[in-house]
Amino acid sequence: MGKMTDGDSEPDGSGDRDGSDRSSVETADDGDGDDSNPGESDSTGDLEFDFRSRTESRNGPDPDSDPDGVPVSDLDLECENESAIDSEGDPDTDFESDGSTDEVDLSDPRYYLNRELSELAFQRRVLSESLDDANPLLERVKFLGILTRNLDEFFRKRVGGLKQQIAAGVTDETPDGRLPIEQWIDVLEEARSLLERQSRCYREEVRPALADAGIRVVEYDDLSATERSDLRTYFERSVLPTLTPLTFDPAHPFPFISNQSLSLAVLTREHPGAEATFSRVKLPRNQVRFVRVGDDDRYVRLESLVRSNLDLLFPDVEIVATALFRVTRNAEVRRNEDVAEDLIEMIEEVLEERRFATAVRLEIEPDAPDRILEILTRELDLESREIFHLDGPLDYRDVTELIAAAEDAGPDGDDGEELSLPDWTPQPHPRLDDRSDAEGVFETIRERDVLVHHPYHSFEGSVQRFLEEAANDPDVLAIKAAIYRTASDSRVVESLIEAARNGKQVAVMVELKARFDEKNNLEWAKKLEEEGIHVAYGTIGYKTHTKTSLVVREEADGVRLYSHVGTGNYHSETAKRYEDLGLLTADRDIGQDLVRLFNYFTGHSMHQEYRELLVAPGNMRERFVDLVRDEARRARNGEPARIVLKLNRLEDPAFVRELYEASMAGVEIDLIVRDICRLRPNLEGVSETIDVHSVVSRFLEHSRIYYFHAGGEERYYIGSADWMERNFDNRVEAVAPIRDTALQSQLETIIDTLLADTENRWCMAADGSYHRATTSADGQSVDVHETFMERARDGESY
Repeated sequence: MGKMTDGDSEPDGSGDRDGSDRSSVETADDGDGDDSNPGESDSTGDLEFDFRSRTESRNGPDPDSDPDGVPVSDLDLECENESAIDSEGDPDTDFESDGSTDEVDLSDPRYYLNRELSELAFQRRVLSESLDDANPLLERVKFLGILTRNLDEFFRKRVGGLKQQIAAGVTDETPDGRLPIEQWIDVLEEARSLLERQSRCYREEVRPALADAGIRVVEYDDLSATERSDLRTYFERSVLPTLTPLTFDPAHPFPFISNQSLSLAVLTREHPGAEATFSRVKLPRNQVRFVRVGDDDRYVRLESLVRSNLDLLFPDVEIVATALFRVTRNAEVRRNEDVAEDLIEMIEEVLEERRFATAVRLEIEPDAPDRILEILTRELDLESREIFHLDGPLDYRDVTELIAAAEDAGPDGDDGEELSLPDWTPQPHPRLDDRSDAEGVFETIRERDVLVHHPYHSFEGSVQRFLEEAANDPDVLAIKAAIYRTASDSRVVESLIEAARNGKQVAVMVELKARFDEKNNLEWAKKLEEEGIHVAYGTIGYKTHTKTSLVVREEADGVRLYSHVGTGNYHSETAKRYEDLGLLTADRDIGQDLVRLFNYFTGHSMHQEYRELLVAPGNMRERFVDLVRDEARRARNGEPARIVLKLNRLEDPAFVRELYEASMAGVEIDLIVRDICRLRPNLEGVSETIDVHSVVSRFLEHSRIYYFHAGGEERYYIGSADWMERNFDNRVEAVAPIRDTALQSQLETIIDTLLADTENRWCMAADGSYHRATTSADGQSVDVHETFMERARDGESY
């Protein structure tokens, strides 16, 4: 069937849909709403798309009808839709190509998008979920908080890393030809635009909409005298005792300002004519940010309450001025693993040093006095471009309090409009439904492989059940698992502990270097060791990112190996919000490959060859290169050739080049890349046969799927690895083939639905800008998340 046209949309620059991913981080390495009213989305009909057969013209619609549809014939590009909030293309594209592949120099930097700017383009797609007034109000509120968390992590990791490179005098250019200082300047400029738009969104759109829905955020001074008196009493009893003013003067050093804490800078004067004294007051994270006014549905921000009652904190002095501010610090604190005698001690030192790391950003109210700005800039050692003057709450992570308040008040606003999306409860997998009298999980897997699709299928009823049954099955001899991230109250880890208590051999690889989860993983690792479990704390020189587990079971015909290879973490909470896949199989070759992999975790030597798995840093890069080149060879021979990749990130320049060369050979390629993508699609003579898509909606797209036509053999793989240099060269990853034709059909349906989505899908232009997909020619509307929720409710296996 023909490919859907997706070039007819014209984003509104007023900010209705600008573009990025809903989570996260929460992205997520990874963290996350839906663009349409679910009740209006006809997402259950037959999909008019077959990802293996693309016959539509790649130039899209008539270029006269929409600037986003202009065919790209060379690299002299500019984004013509100036009103689109996500139209930040790469300006350094001023050379021409006549389309002759003989002249193409694929090492030219202008064929590659910048990694950092591509991530910020993704964050614009996240922001679009807040700007889109077609979304339920509480979804819009939620995405304000998601954007804050995502950008916090971006500044801590990426901007912090750039500052370190600049300080070290690094002059290496990125694949797109930028020096670290050039990237730093460009990133700060783009991030400023994002943060300012977020602030306007809250002030001009979300806050008024909340008020219309009955949730009113008001200023302290707008309250009645009685209400102010009641809040002052509350402040004196409940808030004041938790505050600690820290003064900066000749007798007191400049106070330490913790990362991402919200603070008030206060200038006081003891008597007229005296020099103003600077103090910092941290707003405690264990206090509610939005303080309710009596029994009303009105709320005052904590900083407004504190600011208006500072006379109780600073008695007998004049309050000259105040300013709300927030500091972000670098997370790139590194240690040399090769010389670390104790990895646990090293991780503990890293956690401690992050508290005192270099500042990389200051967010502050726009009317902050010069004196406060001068002190903060000097003492935090920041340049003026690292200061962001923002009008609003600064930290939107706490808007979840307003969501909870609105939900407590009821699902509808004052006008009866639904404020949030309907709750979603993951459903039992049809072959693992423990509500029936079905066989146990091992009998089911032995009969045929199982593919679970989260959050549509329940994590607790599939992967967690797999490990729980193993822990209590008398025939199970051993369990091995690799844990990258897990919940703070993880039942998965509890199952492993229960297995050890039941006399089984248990080995667990706990990655202590999982960014921002080090503390949680360290605590679990210590608890596992206390139970006598074999614990490996990562591997020297690599971060273990694979999501795998192995169960060894004694059966009548001998020892059998049961394996789980997934795309997501063993984390029951994120499995309710992240879209992921997992293979449960009794395939002996996959099991033997996992035996080898786990022996590497607890031993010291790594196999380079595996029977079925693609493993990094072993055979994965070479195998994927071979698969791409095989498609190119077939295309040159006039055979059908097709590649579809669903990834979180496509960053590895070597693979971008491989895909360019495959496209130049004639391979049809669809890339479904959630956020970072270095590749430019639709360049004449270079990437004419490549389309890049990005899906952003209520669930964070997190699974990785790799499809190669392979002369009709239809090779499918799933696994933990994005196509990034770090995944191939610096992480331990595992990717498994999907051989079962029924499971291949499930993956085909997932890909078809993603590429047919009209509600949540974005399409990249050659300059790196994105525009939204539109409805198909027959007017059919498709929402990928609604589609799979409905199918899961109906008990379909796709």
